[in-house]
Amino acid sequence: MAPSNNPKTPHIALLPSSGMGHLTPFLRLAATLLHNNCSITFITIQPTITSAESNTLSRFFTSLPQINPLKFQIHPFDPTTATSTDPFYLHYEAIRRSAHLLPPLLLSLPPLSALITDISLTSAFIPIIATLRIPTQILFTCSAAMLAFYLHFPTQFTKNGNEFPEFFDIPGLLPIPKSSIPPLLHDPTNLFTTQFVENGQALIKADGILINTFDYLELEVLDALNGGEVVPSLPPVLTIGPLKPCEFERGTPLSWLDEQPEGSVVYVSFGSKTALSGEQIKELGIGLEKSGFRFLWVLKSKMVDREEKTKDLEKMLSDGFFERNKENGLVVMDWVEQGEILGHKAVGGFVSHCGWNSITEAIWNGIPVLGWPQGGDQRINAGVLERNGMGIWVKEWGWRGEGGVVKGEEIGEKVRELMEDVGLKRGANKVKEGARMAVGEGGSSDKGLKGIVEMFLEDINGN
Repeated sequence: MAPSNNPKTPHIALLPSSGMGHLTPFLRLAATLLHNNCSITFITIQPTITSAESNTLSRFFTSLPQINPLKFQIHPFDPTTATSTDPFYLHYEAIRRSAHLLPPLLLSLPPLSALITDISLTSAFIPIIATLRIPTQILFTCSAAMLAFYLHFPTQFTKNGNEFPEFFDIPGLLPIPKSSIPPLLHDPTNLFTTQFVENGQALIKADGILINTFDYLELEVLDALNGGEVVPSLPPVLTIGPLKPCEFERGTPLSWLDEQPEGSVVYVSFGSKTALSGEQIKELGIGLEKSGFRFLWVLKSKMVDREEKTKDLEKMLSDGFFERNKENGLVVMDWVEQGEILGHKAVGGFVSHCGWNSITEAIWNGIPVLGWPQGGDQRINAGVLERNGMGIWVKEWGWRGEGGVVKGEEIGEKVRELMEDVGLKRGANKVKEGARMAVGEGGSSDKGLKGIVEMFLEDINGN
């Protein structure tokens, strides 16, 4: 559907990057803006890297025909020219190197009030969009704590190379230990590090930063960000979260859940791109079995879903695992609608890698979390959960591939703690109430979202 030519309707284009962790909040924001009387053009990167992205986009546009899809065909590049083998970071780089191809597409549209793009594309796209005089907002898809670190890190990096202090002291946060810094950032030559530093430095050039969090959860660091304490001259940081799941995401939860008692199931998922080692998968299976609780486990053995082979499932787990757990456990390797699962009455706990989408979905449904961070922002996110009393994490459990294999006995003990700790349940419910208030009429995030729409309207009327 073509975008509206109504001069009194803000026309906003959204440009996500790669992977479901970045795509999902953009889809939710697009739907939210649409319901706040904005005209939306949604830019889709072609090709996508995963089947989950392709399938989700198809359902999204079918469900919301009012949204205008705009295909952005990126140029391939020689991956040997980038210091990374991670398919997602290489895809980010392909998008970034194709930035010069976007202006003709944007100029083919009715006039835009703003472009909202992804944090991972910031440094490549802000200079390009500035030539078109289109305001650029950044959607930061992680926590406010991670935003503060994102802004602070380049100052340490340029001062000390990769010689980091034992603790990062950042206004609004408890000291962040060096052990919580993503491992790739310790390599100054890695593509991830290069992108991270360049994007962190470029954030001050944006017109605004939208963030998928809420005041109740991270008020102190948000105040520090907007008070200029983290870095000076930062554009306004507006909370708009937690972004709620869209109607098109709703499906029929696994029927197996309907047969389980209320609050009896621990849900286990490490996100859309985290693949555990074969040895760790086996130990996790042992741990779930030893916990004595029912479990629903979404298992990934490959980073990219197109490479997943369901026929290997039985080989990954201990002999007789499925026969012993046929009544109390379910293991799936397909894409699931996580929000629906976390909202099911049978689910009482969540073993998670602490990706921010997973955390916001747990918060929305009041589900306590056992955090097991695997990379990226996830240790910093786990700290947010812990400080708010709705999550635990074992800091000795290393990053993916580091620190050795965590044994099943220890995993089982922590799962029991997650499912039996009444304080965690109270904490999760309290944060859930804060989230619902934030996005409700007159809440902090409701005001943030309506404020940005009002700003776009004022710009239209001023012109």
